[in-house]
This record gives sequence, C-alpha cells and structure tokens, in this order.
Amino acid sequence: MNLRIGVVLSKQGGALSKMLLPFRLGLGGMVGNGKQVYSWISLEDIVRAVVHCMNADGICGPVNGVAPNAVTNREFTKTLGRVLRRPTVLSMPAFAMRLALGEMADALLLCSAHVVPGVLEASGFQFQHEDLEAALKAVLA
Repeated sequence: MNLRIGVVLSKQGGALSKMLLPFRLGLGGMVGNGKQVYSWISLEDIVRAVVHCMNADGICGPVNGVAPNAVTNREFTKTLGRVLRRPTVLSMPAFAMRLALGEMADALLLCSAHVVPGVLEASGFQFQHEDLEAALKAVLA
C-alpha cells in the first residue's frame, strides 16, 4: 500500500497550525486567485484510515488519504474565517508569495490537487469528517 496524504487538519502542527495566528488576528485571506483546490483530511480520519488500510483485506497500491470533499482555497479561507469568527478580506497575491517563497510558493500554496479517496470509499471506510466546516470545528474545539 502506498498512502498519499492530503493537507491534514490539526491545530498541533502542519499547515493549519501556521494559519491560525494570522486568521485569529483578522489577517487571514485567500492565496493567489483562490481557485486552487485543496484536498484535506482531519487528523482523526487519517489515523483511522491508516488503521483501516492495515486491517482491510485486498488494499494495495496507491491510497489517497483525503476527505471526499475537496475545496478551493477561497472556500477554505471563508470556512476557516467563519469557524474562527474572523474576517477574511485580505489576500496574498501570487507574485508576493513567489517573492517570499520562490519556487516553493507554487509547489505548496499555488498549485491545485483535486484528489478523491476512491480506494478508501470502495473498501468501506467511513469518514467522521466529510464536511470542511464540521472538521474544522472538531479540530479547533
């Protein structure tokens, strides 16, 4: 089995933990044009997915560790702002991200990856968090 993991939602680390301070200060916003697709999964679901894959018969090859409902950067931004009850009016233009991060800006923040969890769903895995807003509320509780 080759597990490919999307953006894991956790306040203890990773991308979300780095976004929290600016968003809580009302400085969060879209990156680039906001159309890039993020495939995400809650920390709880990725842990459960790994255990499921280890215990399920017949799972082999690539397995996408993502929730079934990918969102655009615009949707992610608006949803995180709503959950934190903060405005999300600022945005970071793509050129500014490239100036700050160089090539990493494209690879990390400006690229799109609409991934679906086909193998997980076909094997009977049940997600606890299929909806981004519910997942963020659970993660940030």
